[in-house]
Amino acid sequence: MTEMLSYDFMQRALLAAVLVGITAPAVGIYLVQRRQALMGDGMGHVAMTGVGLGFIFQTSPVWMAVLVCVLGAVTMELVRSRGNQRGDIALAMLFYGGMACGKLLVSMSAQAGAGSLESYLWGSILTVAPEDLVTIAVLGTVVIAVTVGLRRQLFAICQDEDFARVTGVPVRTLNLMLAVMAAVTVTVAMRVVGLLLVSALMVVPVVAAQQLTRSFAATQAASIALGVVVSLAGVTGSYQLNVPSGPAIVLLAIVVFAVFSVIAAPLARRRHRRGDTEQVPQVCDVRLPDQPGPIAGQTPGQIPGKTSSDATTPERRAGLAQ
Repeated sequence: MTEMLSYDFMQRALLAAVLVGITAPAVGIYLVQRRQALMGDGMGHVAMTGVGLGFIFQTSPVWMAVLVCVLGAVTMELVRSRGNQRGDIALAMLFYGGMACGKLLVSMSAQAGAGSLESYLWGSILTVAPEDLVTIAVLGTVVIAVTVGLRRQLFAICQDEDFARVTGVPVRTLNLMLAVMAAVTVTVAMRVVGLLLVSALMVVPVVAAQQLTRSFAATQAASIALGVVVSLAGVTGSYQLNVPSGPAIVLLAIVVFAVFSVIAAPLARRRHRRGDTEQVPQVCDVRLPDQPGPIAGQTPGQIPGKTSSDATTPERRAGLAQ
């Protein structure tokens, strides 16, 4: 361990792993809540075009990928919000076109080499340069500030956009902001995890934490802690075994999910025997600012003017708490 820490590239890789381990689940928890777990995977495809443009123009592939990925995220959100029948086809074209264009541009660039694209696809601890670490730190700080600072508002739009709109939350703006933060997270994590696996780090720690937690705040905290642990362990393992860091991190996260799933089963049965399952977890730790409590006789989460049968169901309001 001491020998590993004596290398500058390993120090940078471990710092990057901590930042990525925090950032990816911080955004991923909202994507899981919205049933958009594969959104990060699609953005990884789009980011490939940015990497290729960075090689062509001999600029930073990370910053170019940020620009292209943000534009792709805004396009994806606008297509999603329209909800037309051709939306899935348009997104598929965007994803596959981004990957194909990226590969073509990389092959045409003067910087193309045997490992030039491989390190971006699967992650590599050797590719985290000092300037990359600064970029990851700056972008990661922005993502964490937004996802944690606007936790209540983002939770509201992920739970029920109609209810959030009625309460005065700027739904469209927050939707676009969340999409942009997811795009930035993809580019932040591509050096450590790789574009093809970044979605897994955004999702797996969250669903693993869900196995043992019963509230949104607890799930968010636990998923971030898991993200940091598996990222550090994966980078360390990749150094010891001389393998790409991305696959090592993701496989460790899946192992943690499997262990938590086994532990969660007897806990759930024990809660059922105690009758705890009859007590619906509170959305609670996420309440919109300046919002009054529920009107007498009105179910929490119910839109004013609608009957209780139209209100959001307890299961949906419980969200990640289950």
